[in-house]
This record gives sequence, structure tokens and C-alpha cells, in this order.
Amino acid sequence: MAITEAATSVVSPAVAAEDTPLSVTLRPRLLQDFIGQAALKESLRIFIEAARLRSDALEHVLLSGPPGLGKTSLAQIIARELGTNIRVTTGPALTKVADLAGILTSLQSGDVLFIDEIHRLQHSIEEVLYPAMEDFCLDLVVGQGPGARTLRLDLPHFTLVGATTRVGMLGSPLRDRFGMTYRLSFYENEEMKQILERSASLLEMNVDQDSLSTIAQRCRSTPRIGNRLLKRIRDYAQVHNIDRITRSVINSALQLLEVDERGLDSTDRKVLAAMLDHFQGGPVGLQTLAAVTAEEEETLEEVVEPLLLQCGFLQRTPRGRVVTDAGRAHIIDREE
Repeated sequence: MAITEAATSVVSPAVAAEDTPLSVTLRPRLLQDFIGQAALKESLRIFIEAARLRSDALEHVLLSGPPGLGKTSLAQIIARELGTNIRVTTGPALTKVADLAGILTSLQSGDVLFIDEIHRLQHSIEEVLYPAMEDFCLDLVVGQGPGARTLRLDLPHFTLVGATTRVGMLGSPLRDRFGMTYRLSFYENEEMKQILERSASLLEMNVDQDSLSTIAQRCRSTPRIGNRLLKRIRDYAQVHNIDRITRSVINSALQLLEVDERGLDSTDRKVLAAMLDHFQGGPVGLQTLAAVTAEEEETLEEVVEPLLLQCGFLQRTPRGRVVTDAGRAHIIDREE
């Protein structure tokens, strides 16, 4: 689970440093605790149980989807349901073949190796994974020049769980070696409400149902963001000596955080306003929009655009991004 410095916004789906202690407390431990993604859960439940009955390692699993939807949680749940250990690393952290070789040779039979951001693996590292995943062997080159030779080490049967936000960036040789591939989708409001209810209980917060619905509507259908907002609201209530958190308390806290009734923050509204002010609503290209708003293209594409598209405030066309009538009305209403 990589922590990024770019995750400065309270509604950014990327992992921020502050999320780490919170996620440990709120993360579901078993499949039965994991809310939403019903088809994925049922499929995993069957295949995990089959692997346990055979006393065999689970086939390799690839989890894809936007950040903050529970890929890391599912990897840890898989290991816990199998009753095995888990080793956690990230694609960018594996810079040398020796790094991966050291991890692979330390695994025990049935262990889970979780690689987050697996699409960012170097090609040389990927090539080491091919025989490891398929034949449970590690091919190492010993020596240099004419005297070099290949040494093959047997590995215990293990399960590789890869997580990616960009499955298209995975090479087909690596992607095809995963026996199971799942894509996590955004959560419905009712699912988000259940997630927030569970989190509020773990955080010992006194929150009514209307309040949970309010947060669910503003968290971009993403559990990581919902839990982060919940924590900020808890802080606001504690500082103001508020015992019971109501809708008015949440509105005040989120107004302080500049998160509006549709879940947009100041950056989202800045992007829409810039498109309206400078380009009459578009169409405008991503590079141009990044230059005008002083935001990185990756931030616009992975953080800002998904919500604007989901709200119907933005459209992608062959000529570029265009603000819809609904997006225009949202900005105008707030300015008035």
C-alpha cells in the first residue's frame, strides 16, 4: 500500500500517511466483514474454500480498480481466510532482481505475496516472476561472461496477489499468469452507509442514520475517503465538545473542509471553473487543462475526473473534456 505525497486533499482516493493507523483499525478482517463487491466475494469464497480442502495454494489473483476500494484489504483477507502468512511490497520498491529473489525464497508453502501497484514493476523483475508464478521456480544467473550459468531454485507453492489501478499497463505475459482477475467497482450509497456505520462503531462515534447517509453521498463512493471524512468529523466534534454527531454537525465540518453536497472539493470546482472561464466549457485537452489549473495530469485523470464523470458534470469527447449543463449549473449555483 503505497503512500503518496500527492494525497493532500481530504477527498483524494490515494493513500495518505494519516490513513495508515486508521486503516489498521477499520479494515475488515474476513470476507464476511467486507461490505459490497458481492459477486467478487462469493467467487473468492468458493475458490479459497476449494484451495483449503485440497490443502493447496490458491491460484494467483489480480485485483484492479480505482484506488481506495479495498484491494489491499482483500489481499490481507485472502491470507487470513487461507490461514497463511502474507508478505507485502509494492512495484516501485522492487528495483533489483535480488530484492524479489530474497522475498520469494523466504516464502513458506501456501503464503501470500501481495504486490501493490504491480503495473509499476520493472521489466527485468517481471521476467523473474514468470517462472515463479507458473512453475514455482526461481532462475538465477550466477557469474558473468562466458562462465555464467543459470541456477534454478525450487520455490514453495505460493499465491501472488497483485493490485493495480491501471490493468492496461500490465504486460500480457504477466497478466495471463493470474488464474483469477477481479475488478472492484465503486460502491452504492447503501453499501457506503453500511461501511460507515461499521467504522463509526469501531471509532466509538455516536452518529445517527441521517448523518451516515450525508457522508455516504459525499465520499465519492470510496471507503477510504468515507473513513477519512469520518475521522475528520470525529475530530471536529471532539474539539467542539459535541457528543452526538448530527447532519448539521457534518455539514459544518465538511464546509470547513470545503467538501460540498456532491462531494466536490476546491480542486474539483477549480477545474470546472477554469474550463468555464478560459474555454467556455470546452472541449479542452488534458495537458492544457493541467497547465491552466497548475495540477498534474495524473491528478486530474485519476482523482478529479472520476467524480466529475460520475456526477455527470464532465464528458470526455474525441476533441477533449467538456463541462455539461449540470456541471455549469453546479458552479453557478455555488457562486451565487
